[in-house]
Amino acid sequence: MLRNLFMSRKKTIPPVPREVWHNPLYFIAFGLGSGAMPVAPGTFGTLVAIPCYLLLRQLPPTAYLIFTIGFIIFSSWLCDYISKQTHTHDHPGMCIDEFAGFFVTMLYAPTGWTWIATGFVLFRIFDILKPWPISYVDKNIHGGFGMVLDDVLAGLLSCAIIQILAIIP
Repeated sequence: MLRNLFMSRKKTIPPVPREVWHNPLYFIAFGLGSGAMPVAPGTFGTLVAIPCYLLLRQLPPTAYLIFTIGFIIFSSWLCDYISKQTHTHDHPGMCIDEFAGFFVTMLYAPTGWTWIATGFVLFRIFDILKPWPISYVDKNIHGGFGMVLDDVLAGLLSCAIIQILAIIP
C-alpha cells in the first residue's frame, strides 16, 4: 500500500506530448512539466504544487479561496482542451488537477511545514485510493470537470482532516 502512494495506478503511460515543452497550455496542464516524469507523475505534480501554494498562502483567506475556485474552473477547461487535442482521456501526466486538489487541501490550513507535509500525504492517499465518492466521480463524471472534480473531492477530504487535526489540543 505504501508503494502505491508514490506509484501511478495506471501501468501503461502514454507518451508525453512534445508540445509540453513548446506550448504554454500543455506545460501548465502537465503541472509545469512535472507530469513528464516517467513514474508517479501525480506525486511529482503535487510536489511542484507546494512552492505554488507557498506563494499563494500569502493571500488573504478569501482571496485564496476565490483564486482556488477560479483555478478549478480554469483547470477543468484546460484538462478538457488538452484531452481533446491529444485524443487521450485524462493523460496521467496531465497533473494540473493535482495542483487544484492540493490547493483545496490547504484551504484555511495552519501554517508550517508539518501541515504542508500532512496535506501532501493525505491528498496523495485520497487521490490514489479514491474512496467513495471520489471513485464514483472518477468513473462517472467525464470531461475536464470530471478529471478535476475527483482531485477536488480528495482535497476536500484532506482539508477536513487537517481542520480536525488543527483543533485537537
